[in-house]
Amino acid sequence: MSSESLSQSAYRRIRDDILEGRIAPNTILTERELAERLGISRTPLRSALSVLEREQVIERMANGALLVRRVSVEQLLDIIQLRLILERAAARRAAGIGITPELEAAREAQLRYLDAGAMDFESFWQDDGVFHRAVALAAGLTLLPGLLAEQRAIVRRSTIIRTHTNFADQAREHIAVIDAIASRDAATAAAAMALHFDRMRARTLGWLNKD
Repeated sequence: MSSESLSQSAYRRIRDDILEGRIAPNTILTERELAERLGISRTPLRSALSVLEREQVIERMANGALLVRRVSVEQLLDIIQLRLILERAAARRAAGIGITPELEAAREAQLRYLDAGAMDFESFWQDDGVFHRAVALAAGLTLLPGLLAEQRAIVRRSTIIRTHTNFADQAREHIAVIDAIASRDAATAAAAMALHFDRMRARTLGWLNKD
């Protein structure tokens, strides 16, 4: 295996462990233990760690140890505000084009959360991503899904969102956006998406207050 592919593999494994919560925020890591656990030399490991540092997933401390960064409340709220602006515009634009097969499939997926009670976080996280990607693609904004994926990757590192198990409210908000797009009602689609993010912000603050 080449040095580059070793580095890519190490990057994916470390990043996935952090995203999935197997490595908790504020965990101290060392190059030695990472190299031993991954079974690779320091050279490809350092290349992988450099990418994670640039992505602000980890930071190097003065003693050379690595700290898994905690996602701050300010980061979460900034991401919500940024996505509100981008996705409200996407919903408005999508309504001018109309419903797509991807949005129809996303709507069907959201329906099962309405009266389901407690549900698995991972399942909803995937369906949530499908919905937001479908809106972006329906709007013809081919670069937006990549931007959203980057922001969602940051949010996923937060332990707050993992404690939630009832997704009926989010599902209703998603369906309202899709229905407005299907009706080609641009103003309502934009308003429904804005409301979704306003409520997302309120839910985030509510989860924080429970800690």
